[in-house]
Amino acid sequence: MTQYLYKYNQRFPLENGGELPELEICYHTSSENAAGKPVIWICHALTANSNPEEWWGTLVGAGKYFDTEKYFIICANILGSCYGSTGPQSPGLPGGKPYLLGFPLVSIRDMIAAHELLRAHLGIERIDLAIGGSSGGFQALEWAVACPSLIRNICLIACNARISPWGAAFNESQRMALKADATFEAQENISGGEKGLECARSIALLSYRSYAGYGLSQAEADDDCLLAQRACSYQRYQGKKLSARFNAYAYYYLTLSLDTHNVGRGRGGVEKALSGVKAKTLCIGIDSDVLFPISEMQYMAEHIPDAKLEIISSAYGHDGFLLEYEQISKQLDMLVSGFRFKVHNS
Repeated sequence: MTQYLYKYNQRFPLENGGELPELEICYHTSSENAAGKPVIWICHALTANSNPEEWWGTLVGAGKYFDTEKYFIICANILGSCYGSTGPQSPGLPGGKPYLLGFPLVSIRDMIAAHELLRAHLGIERIDLAIGGSSGGFQALEWAVACPSLIRNICLIACNARISPWGAAFNESQRMALKADATFEAQENISGGEKGLECARSIALLSYRSYAGYGLSQAEADDDCLLAQRACSYQRYQGKKLSARFNAYAYYYLTLSLDTHNVGRGRGGVEKALSGVKAKTLCIGIDSDVLFPISEMQYMAEHIPDAKLEIISSAYGHDGFLLEYEQISKQLDMLVSGFRFKVHNS
């Protein structure tokens, strides 16, 4: 896939009443334009970038389920991220200084408004499939609610229709970890908060995985060891791994964006908002997901008019949306026979 940068040189209003003076959106596509090809818009999750071949390479690529040679596949880096789109690391303060903690609150709806700008810029009139896992599912659902005639099919994996108190609590705990790092609050440079980010990632990982998964992968090899260390080492490793590639200020604002997720806000409630979705919908839940339990996936499937719930089994909790590609592709095949899913022969 090829990377591009779209520059929007006008003021961009935000849902909270603020605005950004201009906007940049980094995105990847599988070809120069969508002419003659079904359009698949992949919405990425929290810390991913706009190249799904990198983080979903089991599903996206030449000859794979989402074949980059057969379909026009597009993924846009979300606002607030640090992978090319406008975010806290962007110059926005006097003297060209980065926003850091001066960046405004960006909501999930703001992200969709940015996607809409890019879609119009590219001349895309219809999306055959919008798909996303986790907060990528937030985006796909919000888009289907906001623009019901635009998207023919949506696939929502391991997400919900409104942030839960449980999810918001995890997000706040991560922000507390960031703020406990004095370099984060100091805002002396864009690399502040690295240690806080490592801790925040460790907290997040507990919500992404499962008891059984840790038992399978992080059990001590020595039955007689005095001190359990393997899982501890894994938490530290994952924290350092994220801090090496991501920005703490972006992470802070993206967790805030998660807390804005509520498709029913200003629309008469969640159930009424879901009832307006026209897209054929596949909801895929993960049986070990503690962040988005099956009950939340079932709720969406029950209130979206033409929706179906499928459950996949995984020992790896919420992260199953990235790991269980064979089960996900199988469920998408079931969607082909059950719904008017025309990506394969549109």
